[in-house]
This record gives sequence, C-alpha cells and structure tokens, in this order.
Amino acid sequence: MRRLVLLLVAVFVAIPAGSASAAQTTGRLLVTLHRSAAGPEARAAAFDAVAASAGARRAGFSVPKLRLVTVRPRGGESLSALARRLRLDPRVASVQRETRAEPRYQPNDPALTEAETAPGTAPGTPVEWWPAREGFPAAWDLERGDDAVVAVIDTGVEDAHPDLNGRIAGSATFDPGGGPATSDSVGHGTHVASLACGAGDNGLGLTGAGLHCRLLAISSDFSDSSVAASIVWAVDHGADSINMSFGTSPGARPTQAVIDAIDYAFAHNVVMVSAAADDPIEEQGHPSNVLQPTGTGPDLTVGKGLSVTAANFSDQRASFAGRGTQISLAAYGTYDERTGPPGIFGAFTTNTNDLERGQLGLPPNPPCNCRTTFDGDPRYGYLQGTSMAAPMVAGAAALVRRLNPDLSAADVIRLIKQTARRPTGVGWTPDLGWGILDAGAALAAASDMDRRPPVSKVLPAPARTHQPTVRLRWRGADQAPPKVRRAGIARFELWRSTDGGPPRRIFTTTRGLTKLVALHAGSTYGFFTIAVDRAGNREAAPAHPDTTVQALPALRKG
Repeated sequence: MRRLVLLLVAVFVAIPAGSASAAQTTGRLLVTLHRSAAGPEARAAAFDAVAASAGARRAGFSVPKLRLVTVRPRGGESLSALARRLRLDPRVASVQRETRAEPRYQPNDPALTEAETAPGTAPGTPVEWWPAREGFPAAWDLERGDDAVVAVIDTGVEDAHPDLNGRIAGSATFDPGGGPATSDSVGHGTHVASLACGAGDNGLGLTGAGLHCRLLAISSDFSDSSVAASIVWAVDHGADSINMSFGTSPGARPTQAVIDAIDYAFAHNVVMVSAAADDPIEEQGHPSNVLQPTGTGPDLTVGKGLSVTAANFSDQRASFAGRGTQISLAAYGTYDERTGPPGIFGAFTTNTNDLERGQLGLPPNPPCNCRTTFDGDPRYGYLQGTSMAAPMVAGAAALVRRLNPDLSAADVIRLIKQTARRPTGVGWTPDLGWGILDAGAALAAASDMDRRPPVSKVLPAPARTHQPTVRLRWRGADQAPPKVRRAGIARFELWRSTDGGPPRRIFTTTRGLTKLVALHAGSTYGFFTIAVDRAGNREAAPAHPDTTVQALPALRKG
C-alpha cells in the first residue's frame, strides 16, 4: 500500500549558490535594509529608492517590520549581477536568493475506507482516535478554546466546509497565483486546518485539537517572502500559535527573512509549530531547523518553537518521519503505514483537488484517492504525514496560551515538551523527541503555573503627625488568570523613603498586615509595600509612595 508522505523540495540558499537548481528558486532576491529607516513610511520610501538605484523591480512581498523588500532583475539580467549591485548600496544589510517550499505531503495508497472498518484496525478504535490518545478530553475539561486563535499557513482553507464554517477569524493571501485564502484547490490546507480547529460540539463531522478555537487562514506560495509576510501578518492579527505544515529540503541555511519573521513571532510570544521532514532523516529543513536547531532537541531550554515528527498508533515513530536532534516532540501522523485506516481523518474540499489529481508540481504524483464519505458527507479524507501531526500540537499550544496568557512562548514550548508522554519511559530520544503530545498534562501543568505578581498597598496614614510613631496597615492579594491556581502571598516587604531619598526596605513579614514605625521630627516619609508570592513572582515597586507622612515636632504640654 502506498503511503502518504511529506514532500521536501525547496532549499533556501544564500548567494552565491552553486547548488540551487532553477526549479528551487523564484527568480527573486530578498533584500534586508539596515535599521536606518525608522517608520513604515520611511521604510517604504527606502524600499523604492533601493530598488530604483539598483535598477530592480519590486516583486514578491515586502515586510516593513522586518525591513524586507523582494525584488527581481529587469529583463535579460542575472540574479547574481543584481545581487552584486545591491550589495554596494550602503542601505542594504543582506541580499539572498529567494526559494520556495512545498506542503509536507505526498499522495498515499488509493482504496481508502472508513477507519472504523479498515482491516487491521484495533477493535473499538473510533474514526478520530488521536484526541483521546493525546489527552485532549482532559485538556478540554480545563480550556475549550473559545478565544483561542490558530494561524494556518498553507494552501488555503475551504471555509464552506461544515467543520470549518464560522471558524475563520481572518484570512490573508500571500500567493499571487492562487485564489482567496478561504478557498483551497489543493486540499492540504483544509485537512490541516480541520485538525487544528475543526468545529467541536456542532453535532457532526470531527473535532479539532482546539475544540472551539478560531482560524487565521493564510494561503502562501511558500516562497521566503511569502512565509515571512504570513508569519508577521498572523502575529499582528492575534494568533496564539502558528502552524506550518511545510518545509524545505535539507542542505542549506535558511534565509534571514525567515529567521527574522520567526524572531518577530517569538518576541511577541506566539508559539510556532512546524512539521518535521517526511523522510527518516536528521536534517528537517526549515522552518523546523530554525525552531529547533541541530543539537538542541535534548535541551528543554532551547528552541523558538516546536518541530514535530509523526508517531503511529503503536506509539513509535512513523517509518517515514524525521528524527534526530532537530525534533522537539511527536504527535500522531498515521495509524499504521501497512494496515488499518490509511492516515488521519480530516476535512476535505468539496471539489476534486490537486492531491486527488496528483498535481503537486513534482513527480511522482499519483492521485491520492484519499477522499472518504463520513455519515453521508464526502467532504472528508485520510492523509498521513508530519503535516497532520503539527496542527494537533498547534491546537494544544493555543489552548495553553488561552488558559494561561501570562506564559511566554518559551514557557509554552518548554511545558509542552516537559509534559509529553514518553512511551519508552526515558527523556528525549532521537525518534520521538521528548515524547508524544499530551495536551491534558500540558493544560494541567499550565493551570499550576502562576506567573502573575501579587498586588499590595499601604492604607492611608495621617499626612501629618506630632507622634513619634505611626501605625501602618496594608492589604494585598495574589493574582492569576481565572483558570490558573494562585500561588498565594508568601511575604510582604515594607519600604520607606526619607525626605525624597531612595527607598529602603525596613521590614519583612510572612503573616502580619500592620507595623508600628518610628518617626523623627522634621522628616517626611514615603511608605509602600512589595508583595512576593509563593511562586516567586514579585510585585514591582510603585512609581510613588502609597502614603506619605510628615513628622512634626511633639506638642508642648501646657
């Protein structure tokens, strides 16, 4: 039986690039400017000026926030000649050849059947078996994803599908040759999107990992500038996570444009998830090898996102899936490559798509024959690959971000790796990374991660007093998002400034809410408290004292 595997075709190559073939490039150059142009308007003018000075034509996509402009040479000129001229411009920081990735997918065996009855399926296995195995029911008990947003950069999403209708929060097209992002002539993006945010609780079809989450549907031609523009657009439009079920072939470094876009998303605490190679190799191509660079997989603290390989129903790495030190963790990408249902069940387009026609652009491309009818509806299909595993992780990451918005992207990345289920009982392995996604464990851990500092305040004291002491009282409370357990206040610190000088800590207590403080006549004191909770979160010092007391000379008797 033929397998659905992922396709790695394009290589990002910096100029000079003797190994890049014409089929792997777009015929355009990625030009990154120095940080001299401050605002978007100034950068736009600089883009035009640089292109005009070099005799280049604007092409592809420009991303002002990354200082990126994409150009192509005028007729009859080579890319190398234009690149040499651009490098002489003092406004230009880098010039690289633009290349194009492909969706991580190849057609599988035809003759697909309903998963429940496929020969070799374990008795009692449901069509959509992976959510229970990945702990999603427990995750949904904690967070149903009503406000979660997953961006899917892919071939588009058919928003008329009953499991995707009403789930699109926004859409954008970065594919000049394609249609709107809410359509999908290929079929890949619709299937991937349904695994991330297929409508739950609607009484039909399937449920995506994010249950009630919404989608940012982004269609891309997978060129570097398109991917960079897609990532930045997703960040700017409220994505909690970004799914990238595509990648390049191994062998070359990623372009700075893609690196800058990933850095932009990471700096804005958006969790990026990419599909590893659909080939049992250790070099995953990018974006995976940018999110989890070579040698860093075994280190929980390193990574700007999650590189996801595919596991099978037996909790082993699928034979077609990437492995090695660029792997963060695994999720289910197939049932079994030899028996059982021929892939992961998901939504499919209404009309015959390019996967069914075998028109992905590069041979071999036999028709996948992956469509199936479920409950009388033929808009479903079985696909297998790391492309299917990644959106499960992206959906889980979005749930974590919604449950505990105080967590950074680095926090979520580490938490998902830490809580992964380890079939072998050990830590990181080259086959499954940190293990197989356990969304329930990840959400449970996130609900115990109080990262919000407490608040406290000294209550008003007499503004002036002739007494040699003043009784100060304060109050405080720990804070956390509604679904996160508060750690509780561990201690209060009382701070005092004298006559406008720097504040100094004068008292620490683990229980009390009052303190008698000595005063010296002629001085003015400012008081405030700082609370620290049991999770170590420390309240920031206020800009101004909570209360001010002026000590006056004692009143004379008689």
